[in-house]
Amino acid sequence: MLRFLLVGALTAAVVITGFAAVVGGWAWWLILGLLAGLLVLGTYDLLQRRHSVLRNYPVLGHMRYLLESLRPELQQYFIERNYDGRPYDRDVRTIIYERAKGIHGELSFGTERDIEEVGYEYLVHSTAPVPEPAEPPRVLIGGPECSRPYSMSLLNISSMSFGALSANALRALNKGAAMGGFAHDTGEGGLTPYHLDGGGDVVWEIGSGYFGTRTEDGRFDPEKFVDQAAHPQVKTISLKLSQGAKPGIGGVLPAAKVSDEIARYRGVPAHEKCVSPSAHSAFHTPRELIRFIATMRELSGGKPVGFKLCVGSRVEVLAICKAMLDEGTAPDFIIVDGAEGGTAAAPLEYEDHVGLPLTSGLITVHNALVGSGLRERIKIGASGKVALGNDIVKRLIQGADYTNSARAMMMAVGCIQAQRCHTNTCPVGVATQDPKRARALDVEDKSVRAYRYQDATVRQSSRIMASLGVSDPSGLTPHMLHKKVGATEIRSYAELYEWLAPGELVAESPQSWAADWTAASPDTFRPVMRR
Repeated sequence: MLRFLLVGALTAAVVITGFAAVVGGWAWWLILGLLAGLLVLGTYDLLQRRHSVLRNYPVLGHMRYLLESLRPELQQYFIERNYDGRPYDRDVRTIIYERAKGIHGELSFGTERDIEEVGYEYLVHSTAPVPEPAEPPRVLIGGPECSRPYSMSLLNISSMSFGALSANALRALNKGAAMGGFAHDTGEGGLTPYHLDGGGDVVWEIGSGYFGTRTEDGRFDPEKFVDQAAHPQVKTISLKLSQGAKPGIGGVLPAAKVSDEIARYRGVPAHEKCVSPSAHSAFHTPRELIRFIATMRELSGGKPVGFKLCVGSRVEVLAICKAMLDEGTAPDFIIVDGAEGGTAAAPLEYEDHVGLPLTSGLITVHNALVGSGLRERIKIGASGKVALGNDIVKRLIQGADYTNSARAMMMAVGCIQAQRCHTNTCPVGVATQDPKRARALDVEDKSVRAYRYQDATVRQSSRIMASLGVSDPSGLTPHMLHKKVGATEIRSYAELYEWLAPGELVAESPQSWAADWTAASPDTFRPVMRR
């Protein structure tokens, strides 16, 4: 409404000033010219489709781009003051925006971070790089019990529900996924037409609320599941155990964002806060979890089925591995969500103090699967602040097969990180259910930007791998990622972390894992204390 009021006010001002100019002096004509120019600018802002901020805030929105033009000076100002408590690294946001616009991401004058600081990580290039592959590698998802495997890109859209994002944002993301051949995760809010409109491949995520496949009392409904899973765009199905931003509690959609339409897709009351249970009702033990995943795979007609979690206890991960071994079946993939990830609103205590960060969680899951002899049949995805090509390569070295990104994908379709997601007042139409605000996001323009960003980032990861001397992720090793751990000490990831041999936990657990392996039981998620 503000945009129309402003343009209407300018129109009225032009008319009034026009009369004054006719009867008044030359000064009125100058004022008339200025107001007429602003009116033309405001009208253009309303009609153009490239900039969501200007569509929602005509004329006034240009202040943002004025400040953006001063970015180098402002960035230096913030560097000197250690802005918001963190050292200012290379401006990742700028690179994402530029890639989305089709602009090359080269920057001048070398690194902007202190590469001598403790904690600095770097990839070890080869003196004899190999040629970059013509097409980036892909990952085949699907174990021995999967009859319909899926070829996954190295970078995909992480889980974001209809409700968290607007219909136009999801349309743009899905169409971008179709253009680039990468996957689009629905989030736990259900499979909606907006996740399908663009024709892109979909990962259907199911959380503890079973939205889109729930009975009236909120339990899993097999009949609805079969109907939804049969959609040809649904390529894989992901069961969400926990998420990085708030592991251990269910997702929350504020009442202001639970429209009649969202309530219909989720199967919940409209205009009431929608809270997912903290735990699933379909299973209560690791063994039941693995059986449930096998059931979903069968009901889906053999599509890949896996689960997502933010790692907390290593014992729980090992308990799930023991359940796989006992039951003789396993998920086709596991997505590890880092505690630093998550775009949803969450309590500060959970964001900063609960759950393992992605590096630790990823290495834990990778080692548990290797040591249990299960790694060859299960692929691992990684999500948590994955934004650039170096992030992809690092996660592949740490044990992942592919990566997912939410925050960077939001930025590619116009998010300016106003951090108003939970208020329904997103200024660029990305994270809102207000149709007046959402209309600012042009699907055609932003879908191309999502495609450009993903394509450029994946190709950059292939280029980095070639610089390391490998043409395929299978050639990456922990020796290729180093970290500065002291003023004069640098160690590789091969030295920093323990890497188990295939089947080592089952054959004879190393001392560092023996206690946790003994405490893990397929019949409970809690540690079992044995004498």
